[in-house]
Amino acid sequence: MSQRIALITGASGGLGQAVARKLAAGGWSLLLVSRQADRLAEAYGADHLQIEADCSTVDGARQIFEHANVHGRIPTHLAHCVGNIRLGALHRMKEADWHACLDANLGSAFHTLAAFVGNLREARLPGAAVLVSSAAARIGTPNHEAVSAAKAGLEGLVRAAAATYAANAIRINAVAPGIMDTPATTHLLNNAALREVTARQYPLPGIGDPNELAELMAWLLSDQAARVTGQVWSLDGGFSTVRPLVK
Repeated sequence: MSQRIALITGASGGLGQAVARKLAAGGWSLLLVSRQADRLAEAYGADHLQIEADCSTVDGARQIFEHANVHGRIPTHLAHCVGNIRLGALHRMKEADWHACLDANLGSAFHTLAAFVGNLREARLPGAAVLVSSAAARIGTPNHEAVSAAKAGLEGLVRAAAATYAANAIRINAVAPGIMDTPATTHLLNNAALREVTARQYPLPGIGDPNELAELMAWLLSDQAARVTGQVWSLDGGFSTVRPLVK
């Protein structure tokens, strides 16, 4: 059996690194993407093929696959870990922040997935992709209007694309975590009191671990999930579906 090749976008972030560790331990060959080459080098040294690109644009996404193809590497699996958290009430959200949130969370998913499936179709290969949504896309959460809208769009993208490309044996799914303990959330969890309040809002109290989410994402990319497509898997301690018991 040939070595499986996975593309990880947002690979220098906390979740991207967790997914990379999980897949590398399983013997996968990795293509790692970030807008900042120095952060990739810091995280991985000289390991794996590293690509500096901005996948929130059409040209940037295409550049990833052009670079991979030049090196004879056609990724058949995608873990799209790009995103940001822009919080703030709707009436106070700056236009620049709104567009930054939309580009990072929805634009990057659209352009990367389009380039990924296009590359697979050209090579006549099956494949699988997993994208990252948010619990905030599934339940109203104060001051999350921008990221909720972007992630809800991502979930719609996943379902529609899964329907379009099922005939090409390309599976497309998403995961929807609650808050996770990563560098991206440091400003939201920067003291013990904030961590305690945040953890208590979940029916199963706690802060998410990116390694747990990486396990789920790796499973969705694996042959064990061969019959799974068009799904959004929650990993949020029941936040989006369960009302906690009030004591």
